[in-house]
Amino acid sequence: MGTSYARTQGFNSEAVKEFFDILEAEMRNHNFPPDRIFNVDETGLTVVQSKVPQVVGKKGKRQIGALTAAERDSLCTVVCCMSASGIFVPPMMIFPRKNFTDLLMKGAPPGTIGKVHPSGWIQSNLFTEWVRHFIEKTNPSEASPVLLIFDGHYSHTRNLEIIELARENHVTIISLPPHTTHKLQPLEKTFMGALKSHYSEEIRKFLIYSERMLKPYDIAELFGRAYLKCTSGEIAVNGFRATGIYPFNPQVFTEVDFIAEASNSDQSCRSVDNQRGSVVADQDAPGTSKAVQEAPTGLILPEEIQPIPGAKTRTSNRGRKATTAKVITSSPYKNQLTESLRLAETRGRGSRVPVLGDLYDRLPVSPDFGQLDSGKYHFITMH
Repeated sequence: MGTSYARTQGFNSEAVKEFFDILEAEMRNHNFPPDRIFNVDETGLTVVQSKVPQVVGKKGKRQIGALTAAERDSLCTVVCCMSASGIFVPPMMIFPRKNFTDLLMKGAPPGTIGKVHPSGWIQSNLFTEWVRHFIEKTNPSEASPVLLIFDGHYSHTRNLEIIELARENHVTIISLPPHTTHKLQPLEKTFMGALKSHYSEEIRKFLIYSERMLKPYDIAELFGRAYLKCTSGEIAVNGFRATGIYPFNPQVFTEVDFIAEASNSDQSCRSVDNQRGSVVADQDAPGTSKAVQEAPTGLILPEEIQPIPGAKTRTSNRGRKATTAKVITSSPYKNQLTESLRLAETRGRGSRVPVLGDLYDRLPVSPDFGQLDSGKYHFITMH
């Protein structure tokens, strides 16, 4: 399976150990049973299936066609949640629309809530509504608190409203380390792959047996059929067991599971050093004359032409900053996030671009009809 470079570097023993230490401390403080441990994640759905099934064809024929949807449409986001005991919270569907209509929810799984956004992506306010939906379905209390685990998406972690809502309703939230969800997230471990496979199969059946084109209004119905095939207790229990969350097993990953942190450039440097060491050993070998030792070997190493560059740390102000696993509902994290948002708001207010009226008040005007001196100033329209 293809794995991104960021995931190979993010999934390491230090990050995983830190996450399990946080999880162990929270489990010891609250003693969460399996039916009160939940994991939430999002995935995208389109009218085009992600997997094309194998077909039977004549031997020797190189190109065999399979019916697929050629249309392209915006992404529809689905928010799914399951517990370590096999309980599934009704999902949320976010459609790439400005106005919501009940036709979009035709055939959706029972209890599903539907929302719209022009981009179709999860937003902070939409995820806040899902948290309210989650609290309504799970009914957490002081005697029966709930543990919620999710990834470090900005709509999850940089949302004070979610933190306040969770603290008021006895929900403890833990975020996963970045670039480790393919190993530590139960939904991604066992559920999302099965969901995508069943959803692609439902699209294939629709194209074969239906006499019309597939439209965005059919996504909810096809997703509902695929979702009901995946919501089994076995998938949920196996997902939490495979990640070591429940039953709690911090030794679920061994050294074999962790990918080496050294990059290919470091490996090439070591290979060059080994070559240089072998050349020096041959030159210093006994029984060789001085002339032979000083004679060129004919091997030109790359570092003799240009020094091998070291690993560069790319710095950028764009994108998310590197984070670690955290207890989102803890007071230190809440105070830190409050201060960070306050500073960001202050910087945004201080760098405000002056409007046209402010510039006009600061410029000198001629005594004739209060007009600006021509040839000295000009305005650029800013949108």
